[in-house]
Amino acid sequence: MSELREQVMAALSTVIEPELHRDIVSLNMVRDLSIEGTTARFTIVLTTPACPLKNVFQERCHQAIIGKVPGITHLDIHWDAQVPTDRRMIGRLDVPMRSIIAVASGKGGVGKSTVATNLAVALAEASARVGLIDGDILNPNLPTMMGLAHGHPKVVDGKMMPLEAYGVKIMSTGFLTSPDKPMILRGPMLHSAIRQLFTDVNWGDLDYMIVDLPPGTGDAPLSLAQSFPLTGVIIVTQPQDVAVSDALRSVAMFETLNVPVLGIVENMAGEFFGEGGGERLAQERGVPFLGRIPLEAEVRKGGDLGRPIVVAAPDSPAGRAFQQLAQTTAARISVVMLQSADVIPLNIIG
Repeated sequence: MSELREQVMAALSTVIEPELHRDIVSLNMVRDLSIEGTTARFTIVLTTPACPLKNVFQERCHQAIIGKVPGITHLDIHWDAQVPTDRRMIGRLDVPMRSIIAVASGKGGVGKSTVATNLAVALAEASARVGLIDGDILNPNLPTMMGLAHGHPKVVDGKMMPLEAYGVKIMSTGFLTSPDKPMILRGPMLHSAIRQLFTDVNWGDLDYMIVDLPPGTGDAPLSLAQSFPLTGVIIVTQPQDVAVSDALRSVAMFETLNVPVLGIVENMAGEFFGEGGGERLAQERGVPFLGRIPLEAEVRKGGDLGRPIVVAAPDSPAGRAFQQLAQTTAARISVVMLQSADVIPLNIIG
């Protein structure tokens, strides 16, 4: 039986993870292999719950084993997921989260917060543990967009408890102030406020922390990049040239700060704003193009009503585009993290 098990493992070592270009055995993605009669049972541990490649893995495992390993005629594959953990979190941030992803834009009005909220909800719907921070300290919009405009966090054991909607844990300065009172903060106070949203909140264990940054290249993105080990940043732009030129400045800033640019999202694409500008920028800068979100009135309505489009109309073109964005982003995060020497390998993450 042990010899047959070794033959199955050898066959599985020919199955290549499409994103990482390494075999699933050396990546320690194959767990708990057992042979019962003519059936090989094992678990494949994916690098993200949002992985869109289950069918690909199943087909490739079948091709590698059935008809090639004598005595095995059936496979019983179970699925699990472990998001890799960035080692840089240890010692710098006493919060149990595996990755921090900033969502940024060069200018306001391109739908960055819409992208951040729908991305977070789509990841949560894929069974990931997701947090969402409203990094726009002075102009917080996430409470409205997530249907929590009248929410106020409780304090337990000296820490605020994040509010929750659609499976996402959320914290915003909008929960702490009256909507008709302006937030007036200078640079050092802004830096402190952003840090407190991480450290003074009981987030629990998270796979992904999404941070919705204010537009531009000012104090908030600089403070975040310099204070926390960012796994990467997503740049949101509209298709037209004026938005793309501003997005270019954001890309250049994060590159200067040595923050990996996970990719560019082209939002509000369609007849009104055109399309293709974000994709061209991605090609010119040599970064991934993560996807194109069509301009739809229902996206705006969902934001106003506190129902993100992935919840309100998941089968709409925009809803499907955001779901695809979540899968593409999760895969990109896995690649960036597992290619980094600062990432805890899969065989020792919890």
